[in-house]
Amino acid sequence: MLTVSVKWQKKVFEGIEIDPTLPPYVFKAQLYDLTGVPPERQKIMVKGGLLKDDADWSAIGVKDGQKLMMMGTADEIVKAPEKAIVFAEDLPEEEQATHLGYSAGLVNLGNTCYMNSTVQCLKSVPELKSALSNYALTGRSNDVDQTSHMLTVATRELFGDLDRSVNAVSPTQFWMTLRKKFPQFSQLQNGMHMQQDAEECWTQLLYTLSQSLKAPTSSEDSDAVKALFGVNLRSRVHCQESGEESSETESVYSLKCHISHEVNHLHEGLKHGLKGELEKTSPALGRTALYLKESLIDSLPRYLTVQFVRFFWKRETNQKAKILRKVDYPLELDIFDLCSEELRKKLEAPRQKLRDEEGKKLGLQPKSSSKDSDVKMTDAEASSKESGESSTVTQQEGGSSEKGTLHMTGIYDLVSVLTHKGRSADSGHYVAWVKQESGKWIQYDDSHPSLQREEDITKLSGGGDWHMAYIIMYKARFVSM
Repeated sequence: MLTVSVKWQKKVFEGIEIDPTLPPYVFKAQLYDLTGVPPERQKIMVKGGLLKDDADWSAIGVKDGQKLMMMGTADEIVKAPEKAIVFAEDLPEEEQATHLGYSAGLVNLGNTCYMNSTVQCLKSVPELKSALSNYALTGRSNDVDQTSHMLTVATRELFGDLDRSVNAVSPTQFWMTLRKKFPQFSQLQNGMHMQQDAEECWTQLLYTLSQSLKAPTSSEDSDAVKALFGVNLRSRVHCQESGEESSETESVYSLKCHISHEVNHLHEGLKHGLKGELEKTSPALGRTALYLKESLIDSLPRYLTVQFVRFFWKRETNQKAKILRKVDYPLELDIFDLCSEELRKKLEAPRQKLRDEEGKKLGLQPKSSSKDSDVKMTDAEASSKESGESSTVTQQEGGSSEKGTLHMTGIYDLVSVLTHKGRSADSGHYVAWVKQESGKWIQYDDSHPSLQREEDITKLSGGGDWHMAYIIMYKARFVSM
């Protein structure tokens, strides 16, 4: 074993050992530890020139106690981070929730999956969350009863708890308030709370919020929930027997997809749902007669909700039975042909703009090529920040954005799916599948959220005992003109 000293710049390193049985590269590695100069940059002067990595020490003739010279530039010293590294699990819980990109699950309090899945789907609507936060400032109006006020506050608080938490949230206060407002959700069987219908929970909760979040004016535009979810229908009611005909208008919060042996796709089921028969007194005949009712959509909502009519009352068993038939639904839904003639005319120009923009992406020449015809695709949030603007967009009179006025196109993108697994509405299991702002899909199975692939979402179409879509929600696609 030899001992040498090495001079580098103004420093001298004493007592460095050399093992002649090992190649000089090992010696250079020792110097790297001392000086920070990588072996490939080290120039060490020895007899006959520069020391090579694979040289033979006996041929070089290095003697014990010899002083060697080295030249070379050291690597830049890595600086310590200005801020200490904090791991995700060490962040405050609210920051962890933001880091994850999706909110927490909900604890099942005993057959409350119908409620949990409804809450997760409705919570995905940012405009509804915004309206609820504003309710915290305005408080209860004289037109809202105490139980409705309490349920609205409980909804606001639960949405906030979910956003601030990474661990499953217990919706105890919300559940108690819901049962107080709607006692049917308190039904017991063998001492246990019964499974309930998620569609009934969805409808009752939206109705309550629509009453509470309505601004204290007589204008329809003051109804925040109706502006978000309301669909105006214009119906033709015709009696074939007497020839009588009349027209009706109504506002609903969801469309129905009726399921029969002829229905294989959502669009077909929606057409069936907009037609029906009813019995009422005929003034011309002086008795009850059969009328045909045909409806068309007269105004579009920001969020279009569709219920698959899967449950019906079975007299033989005296309970609700389930239609398991597979009904496909798309990620992108176009309802132009379900609209009234007047609404179609209003949609034509925005749809042409949308086609032009899509054509540009494919390198095609748009029909209208002026600079003013440029269009920016956006969605409902772009105009949700201004009070009352949602209804103006919904009525096709236009909202505003940085580059123009927002217009409906009649095209919607899927954002949430509420599924039911099982053979009966009074049993089985409900789950929510929600699209996040990042574009990722999360399955909320009570307290267990999990990441899902988008291509698997449209497979929840039925045909067996697996999860099948019961309620789906689409978000309007706008163009800026």
